[in-house]
Order: sequence, then C-alpha cells, then structure tokens
Amino acid sequence: MRTRFQQGLDDLRQKLLRMGGLAEQAVDRARQAYIDRDLTRCQMVLEGESLINTAEREIDEAAFDLLAMQQPMAVDLRFILAVTKINSDLERVGDQAVNIAERVMDMVDLPVADLPVDIARMGAAVSAMVRRALESFIEGKVELAQAVLEMDNVVDRMKDDAFIQLVKAMNQRSDVVRQALDALLVARNLERVADHATNIAEDVIFWVQGSDVRHNVAVEEHSEAPAEPEGSPRASGI
Repeated sequence: MRTRFQQGLDDLRQKLLRMGGLAEQAVDRARQAYIDRDLTRCQMVLEGESLINTAEREIDEAAFDLLAMQQPMAVDLRFILAVTKINSDLERVGDQAVNIAERVMDMVDLPVADLPVDIARMGAAVSAMVRRALESFIEGKVELAQAVLEMDNVVDRMKDDAFIQLVKAMNQRSDVVRQALDALLVARNLERVADHATNIAEDVIFWVQGSDVRHNVAVEEHSEAPAEPEGSPRASGI
C-alpha cells in the first residue's frame, strides 16, 4: 500500500508539472500576443484554457484519492495540500492569460499608440516569476521560492507606475484613451499573474519547511527545516 501511495505522489507531481507547463505557455503566448498584436496567439490561449481546466479537475481528483487512500505523514500531507493550492493558482494564471488575450483582440483594430509604459518588460518579469515558481516546486528549493517573493515587489512597482502614467496619458490625450485603458487592464492582469506565482512560491515553502509565509513571516525564522522521513516526497524525488 505504501509503495502504491508513493507512486500516487509521483503521478500527482507529474500531473501538476504538466499543468504548470500549460499555464506558463499561456502567459508567454498572451504576453507575446500583446507585443505583436497577434490574433493567432490569442486564439491559442483561448483554446488552451480548456486543457488547463481539465488538468485542474484531474489533479484535484488525484489529490483527494491520495488523501482517502491512507493517512499521510506530515511531509506527505503538506505536499498534497500544497499541490491542491498550486493547482488552483495555476488555473487562475490561465484565466489571466485569457483576459490578456481578450484585451489584445479588442485593441488590434485600434491605431498603434505610443504609450509611456513598458508592458513588454513587465510581462517578461511576470513570465520569469511563473517559471521560477515552478522551478522551486520541481527542485523543492526554498531559495528559488524566496526569489519569487522578492520579484513580486518589483512587479507591483511596475504596475503602480503603469497606472500613474496611463491615467496621465488618458487625461492628456483623448485619442489614446482606449489603447491606454487596454494597456492598463493588461498590466493589472500581469500583476495578478505575479500574485499567483507568489502564492505558488509560498506553497513550496510550506511544503518544504512547514512554514507559513503568507503574512510576511520571515523565512529565516524557519531556516532549520525538519528532517524528511524516509519515503517522503523529497526523499523519493517528488
């Protein structure tokens, strides 16, 4: 039964990694669609949403089955709980990518406007956050997760600056109001993706160390991670 349980944990991990790849791909496609005003990429994002939604349901079902199979040890329980939370955040990352794609579809028929913000730079930073958050899960490394938390502050500042500059542009130039509004909504969607990446990083820290850092609890306070029992997800490569 224990061997079967460990196989279930490994399968759950693989399912989540596949879903993470889909969510990361959706963000990259939406970001590039904005840069290039590319309707083809927008359509790919919209079509990929159903795959992400299906993956979310499958992961939840697999996690619940594992919980019902036997009473997991502490580290295994933390792993399963972290997976269910990360699963939810990845689904919402996909939703935000869809929102960006829909904004691009709205703006493609508008004249190109020279706006005082660098959405492409913000999008690149957000994509890097999602990628690093997933890497922290794959490798079980708190250092990578902590780096994501620090990057979130940078993206927040980018969003705040974009809001100030775009509102200013809308007040000064009536001819770019719609383009600026679309850019503002895209910036907000990107900031929300960054928030979900941050949630994923926090869940990795919870899994690895048993530390709850959701309310600015310093990771250093929990730097002494508990020994992982034999057969745990980390010991078995999960």
